[in-house]
Amino acid sequence: MLTLALLLVLGPQAAVVPTEQPVASYVHDSANAGATPFRGTAMWRAFHEAAGIARIVDDTVDRSLIDPRISDIFKGHDMVRLRRTLKEQFCYILHGPCDYSGRTMAAAHKDMGVQQADFAALVENLQAAMRKEHIRFDAQNRFLAKLAPMHRTVVKQ
Repeated sequence: MLTLALLLVLGPQAAVVPTEQPVASYVHDSANAGATPFRGTAMWRAFHEAAGIARIVDDTVDRSLIDPRISDIFKGHDMVRLRRTLKEQFCYILHGPCDYSGRTMAAAHKDMGVQQADFAALVENLQAAMRKEHIRFDAQNRFLAKLAPMHRTVVKQ
C-alpha cells in the first residue's frame, strides 16, 4: 500500500521497489495497461479507491499462489513487481489518480504459456477477491468487461 501511495505522489518512476527483480528497459506508458480507463470517478469509488484496490490485488494474488490450477504459473516470478503493477493497472483502468508503469500485456506474458483454463482460474480468483471486498456485482461485471479483451493477448492457445 505504501508503494501505491508513493506512486500517487511521486509518479511511476519513483515506485520501483528495491526488492523487485530488474527487467529489461521498456517505454513506460499507461497505454501498456491493456484497457482504456473508465470515465468519471464512479468505478474508482465503487472499488473503494486505493485501499480497496490494494486489498483486491493482494487477495487475488494470494489466492492464485495457492490455487493448484495456476500456482505453477507464478513460480519464479517477481511477486513484488506483480503486486505493484497490478495495483497500478487496476487503479489506472478504474480512473484513479495513477499511471501504469508496467510492460505491455504481450511483453509481460510472453513465453508464460497461459492457457484458457489458467485465465479462467485467475478471473475466478479475482471475482472472489472482489466479492470479499463487497464490490457491487454490476461494478464487477463492468470491470471484467474492460479486462476481458486482454484474453486475446495473454492466452496462447
